[in-house]
Amino acid sequence: MPLQPNQVVSIYFTLKDEDGEIIDSTSEGKPFSFLSGQEQILPNLENEIGGMLIGSKRNVVLAPADAYGEYQEEAVQMVKRSEFPPNAVIEEGQSYFTKSPEGEQVPFMITQINGEDVTLDFNHPLAGETLTFDIELVNIRPATQEELDHGHAHGEGGHHHH
Repeated sequence: MPLQPNQVVSIYFTLKDEDGEIIDSTSEGKPFSFLSGQEQILPNLENEIGGMLIGSKRNVVLAPADAYGEYQEEAVQMVKRSEFPPNAVIEEGQSYFTKSPEGEQVPFMITQINGEDVTLDFNHPLAGETLTFDIELVNIRPATQEELDHGHAHGEGGHHHH
C-alpha cells in the first residue's frame, strides 16, 4: 500500500553502502521527516515505508537501479580549466553545481586535475551502489496547510530553521 500523498512521515534510519559503511543516519534521536509524494526520498524507499506499521522496523536493500542508478561512464567529462570562472577554487574531490539548460542545478564532482585538463563526474555520489536502509517508522500524519505551502515537513515542536 503506497503512502497517501501529502503525509508527513517521520522515520529513524541508518543508510549503509555495500561495505557496511554508514553513509547517513538520523542522529541524536531526532527522526527525519519528509512529505510523501514529493520525491523527497527515493520513491522505492517511500513505497517500502508505505507497507510498514508505525513503530515497526524494516531493513530495505535497494539495488543501484532502484536507488541512484548505475554508474555511467558517459557521465564523466573532461573540460579545460579555462572553462571555470577565473576565481573558482578547483580541487579534486570537491563537489560543485552547474546549471542545466533548463536552469536546474546539476551537481558534479571534480575527480582529477591534470594540468589544464579537469575531469568532471556527473554521476550521483551513490550511483552504482547497493544501499541498505535500516528504517523505523515513527509516525505518519497529514501535512498541515503551512507545510504543504512550504513544500517540506516542519518536524515536531514547530521550530523553524531556514
